[in-house]
Amino acid sequence: MHPGSTERRRRSTRAAVCGVLLAAAAALGCDPLLTVRRPSSEGAPQMSRAVVTVAPSDGATQVAPTGGVRVTVAAGRLVSVRLADDAGHTVPGRTAPGGRSWAPTAPLALSTHYTLDAVARDSDGLAAARHAAFSTLVPQHTFVAFFTPEDGSTVGVGMPVSLRFSRPITARDAVERAVAVTADPPVPVRLHWFGNQRLDFRPKYFWRPGTRVTLTLRLADLEGAPGVYGVQRKEVRFSIGRSQVSTVDVGARTLAVRRGDRLLRTLPVSAGSPDHPTYSGYLVISEKYPVTRMNSLTVGLGSEYDIPDVPHALRLTGSGTFIHGNYWAPRTVFGVRNTSHGCVGLVDVKGGGPHTDAGWFFDHSLPGDVVLVTGSTDRTVEPDNGLNGWNLPWAQWQPQPR
Repeated sequence: MHPGSTERRRRSTRAAVCGVLLAAAAALGCDPLLTVRRPSSEGAPQMSRAVVTVAPSDGATQVAPTGGVRVTVAAGRLVSVRLADDAGHTVPGRTAPGGRSWAPTAPLALSTHYTLDAVARDSDGLAAARHAAFSTLVPQHTFVAFFTPEDGSTVGVGMPVSLRFSRPITARDAVERAVAVTADPPVPVRLHWFGNQRLDFRPKYFWRPGTRVTLTLRLADLEGAPGVYGVQRKEVRFSIGRSQVSTVDVGARTLAVRRGDRLLRTLPVSAGSPDHPTYSGYLVISEKYPVTRMNSLTVGLGSEYDIPDVPHALRLTGSGTFIHGNYWAPRTVFGVRNTSHGCVGLVDVKGGGPHTDAGWFFDHSLPGDVVLVTGSTDRTVEPDNGLNGWNLPWAQWQPQPR
C-alpha cells in the first residue's frame, strides 16, 4: 500500500463527518451552533475559533420583512449563507468585504416561515455553522391600489393610469419604486401624487393610437405607511384605440366630434347656464352609463333636480359633470341656449334612443376619449377632479416635494 493512501482515507473520512454534521444541524430544527472539530496531530480535538451569530433567534415570530435578518461572524469569515422559505425559494443577500457579515438584499415575504443556515471558517479552515428558523410579520393592516383602466381594456388617447389607495400612503418613495408604467412603442411616462391616496401616470402628450401600456404593481409586503402593508402583485395591460378628441364650444353651443384629423359630426348641445357654467379645459370620459340617476343633492345643489333615468351618460368629472342625453328639455334649446347645471346635454328621448344625437355620441365614445371645453366662463377643471390631469402643465407633472 502506498504510504500516503492511509492519510488520504483519514482526510476523506474527516471531510465526510464534517458534511454530515453540517447537514444534521440544518435538519434538526433546534438552535445549533455547530463547531466542527478534528483531531490534532496529538489526537486531541480542535475547535473552530469562528463564532457565528444570527438574528433573529431560532423560533422568532413577527420578524419585520426588512432589517430583521443579519448574520455576523467573529474570528472567521462566512463561506455560505442560505435563507429560504418552506417552498425552497431563496432570498438574495450580500456578504460584506472580509466575510464578517451578511444581510438580505430583498425584503422577505410577510406571513412566511423561513430557515437560515450559515457556515463560517476560521484561519485554520475549521468550520462553524448556525441554523435558525423563524416566521415573518403577519400584518393587521393592509392596503390595495384600485386601478384605472381595467386589465384588457381598449381606451381613448387621453386615459391616464390612476391608482387610488385604500389607505393613506406615507412611504411614497417605496411605493414609487414598486409601481411602473411602460408603453410599447416606448414613450416617457411621469407620475404625480394627488394627496396621499392617489397616484396618476401619463405621457407628455396624448397616447399614440395602438400603443400597448403595462402597469406593474409590486406592492405585496411593501410597507406603505407605519404598520400598513401592501398585498398586490399584478400586471395590468390595456391598449390605446383610435384618437377621438371632441370640442364643446359653449358660446356656439356645439359639440364637434373629431376622429384623428377627420370631423365626424357637429352636434347641437345645451351646456351650463350662466349661473352654473360648465368647466373649461380638457376633460376625459371616465365612465359610461346607458342610464343613470342624477340627483342634485349629491352634488351640493339642494333639491334642484332628481332625474331617475338619465340616458346615455358619460362621466367627465368626479364632482358630477357629464355629457348625457336630455329628453326633458324642448328640442328648441339645443344649439340655442345653455340651460343645464353644468353638464353638456344632447338631444335624446326617454329610455335613450339609439338614433338620437346622444345615442350616436355614446356609441362612438370610449372611456379615455377627450372632450375639450372652450368658451366657458367657468374656471379650468382641477386636474384631480376626475381623470383630468392633462390640465396640469408637464413641468409640474412629477413627484411632489417631500
